[in-house]
Amino acid sequence: MTSKYAGKVNAPPFPSGVEWLNSPGSLSLEHFKGKLLVLDFWSYCCINCMHVIPVLRRLERKYPEEIAVVGVHSAKFDEERATEHIHQAIMRYGVSHPVINDADKVVWQSYAVRAWPTLMFVDPLGKVVGRIEGELTYDDGVTLFDEMLAEFRAAGTLRPSPGHYTEQALRVGVLNYPGKIVADEENERLFIADTGHNRVLVTDLNGEIQTVIGSGHEGLADGVLEGAQFNHPQGMAVYGETLFVADTENHALRVVDLEMGTVETIAGTGNQAVGHVEGGLALEVDLRSPWDIALAGRNLHIAMAGSHQIWTMNLDTHIVQATVGTGAENIVDGPPEEALLAQPSGITVDEDYVMYVADSETSSIRAVDAVSAHHVSTLVGAGLFDFGDADGEASGARLQHPLGIDYDGGTVFIADTYNHKIKRLGTDSLMVSTLAGSGEPGHDDGPSASATFYEPGGLSMGGSTIYVADTNNHAVRAIDLDTATVRTLTVDF
Repeated sequence: MTSKYAGKVNAPPFPSGVEWLNSPGSLSLEHFKGKLLVLDFWSYCCINCMHVIPVLRRLERKYPEEIAVVGVHSAKFDEERATEHIHQAIMRYGVSHPVINDADKVVWQSYAVRAWPTLMFVDPLGKVVGRIEGELTYDDGVTLFDEMLAEFRAAGTLRPSPGHYTEQALRVGVLNYPGKIVADEENERLFIADTGHNRVLVTDLNGEIQTVIGSGHEGLADGVLEGAQFNHPQGMAVYGETLFVADTENHALRVVDLEMGTVETIAGTGNQAVGHVEGGLALEVDLRSPWDIALAGRNLHIAMAGSHQIWTMNLDTHIVQATVGTGAENIVDGPPEEALLAQPSGITVDEDYVMYVADSETSSIRAVDAVSAHHVSTLVGAGLFDFGDADGEASGARLQHPLGIDYDGGTVFIADTYNHKIKRLGTDSLMVSTLAGSGEPGHDDGPSASATFYEPGGLSMGGSTIYVADTNNHAVRAIDLDTATVRTLTVDF
């Protein structure tokens, strides 16, 4: 019998002294003998890694005793090296299998990993039998695992047993990892993407809840507000009594009629796009992790994080298509159709319809003039691995994985997520300065300079106040620009 998955090289052992999460203690390869072991090398900033997590979750449920998954978190950004930050990420993403904090990339190097995400496969005898670099679909995973498990079963090496899982405790609180926020000053209300609870909250400017959009149950269902379902919604845009929502993990766009109290899907099929996708009728096109949206006239611009592009939906023709970026991941300026972006996660538009984009994986701010100059330019940022925390002239300023952005009166406001700060960029002066945040993660109100945030993911300008979705603090913060102070809103009924 010819063996397709005969391992020849012993899997390198897990190093001693590394920190484990979702496990009562350190584990060794011996704990997984008799199973197909899948090592998921990931970094919590990476959208492709985020796509793999729910696939692995489904595969773990299908093969609960035959496979074991161990996440190996090998950080890209400095801020991702801390165990507590990884803990927040696995809570946010619903990861239940054991995870190693491979902060110094010891495991990464021992397995000769080159890219995020990478899946390494170890057979029941502890030998490496293959790898996949990049994403894995559920259907491809089932085909692959069925084939490998059949071979191991025939060889008598497969010994099914209960898995190593830690069920995550449900968070008790009104907000659960809020991702984005929109201030509607004219109507004195806030729209909060209560991402971890799969819903959107409408509050007054002090945080008193007026309306709940979504049942809170993960899913994709239209209908009345209380029965509609979302899956980790993020960015929003409001026009009058119409609210548009980027329903990120449903890979869809939704529209909420606030007067009629209904939710409707207007773009996406509910399936994640795979490979290069052409545009077309909005409800017939697979999307790929829409993370934020901005309305410009009758065009809805979409920060399509999963495809490293900006897409645009025309609300009159219902056509959706890529308008900025080739789909390759990098930082390259030029005509919109030739430019390269890297996981755009925040988008805003000025009065001349120039788009400003928080391009998170290059820690950059990009400007897209698709109307007159037909050009994409980089205002802040230099490369995929160039990041930091430096104010001053935009050309030399550095950010660290910014997710949120808003424009108001010649200023771009930035949620500098991994620096735990709120910054501003003058579009004429091209100077960057810190508005609020000491740079240390925490939850402290008071003077802006000493206040602390914890990976803020979104912000919105309302009058002289910046409202912040302070993601890991499960909170909404308000920065008063007149008094240079920060306070926490009490979001409740």
